Amino acid sequence: MIGILIVAHGTLGESLIQCVSHVMGDRPPLLAALDVTAATQSTVQQRGSELIQQLDQGQGVLLLSDVYGATPCNNMCRLLSSGQVEGIAGVNLPMLIRAVSYRHLSLAEVVDKAVAGGKDGVLYISAEFCDATTGC
Repeated sequence: MIGILIVAHGTLGESLIQCVSHVMGDRPPLLAALDVTAATQSTVQQRGSELIQQLDQGQGVLLLSDVYGATPCNNMCRLLSSGQVEGIAGVNLPMLIRAVSYRHLSLAEVVDKAVAGGKDGVLYISAEFCDATTGC
């Protein structure tokens, strides 16, 4: 099973884990957050390496970051190892649900599924599209 580590600003990572746990009915195994704050800057790389070791059961680890080019993503990039530790920026709940749901596949396939889930989960919804009684 692919391990998943969310590297994000503040408590966003743990909040996403709480959301996916609600959706899935339980907290998925091998899923962790590395919350990046001003206070944690000096330990982010070390803590990230430790979490990757804990999450990796031999099939690899997928790192998900919130904003490309921001501090969490820059730290994530320093932890990547082609074919073993892969990363995606722009994490959202649909991406995380897809990654958790397909992590029995290869790491490369989970990356593809997660990116597709993230993109497919972003939709414009107009008022005309939604029913005031039943929703969308």
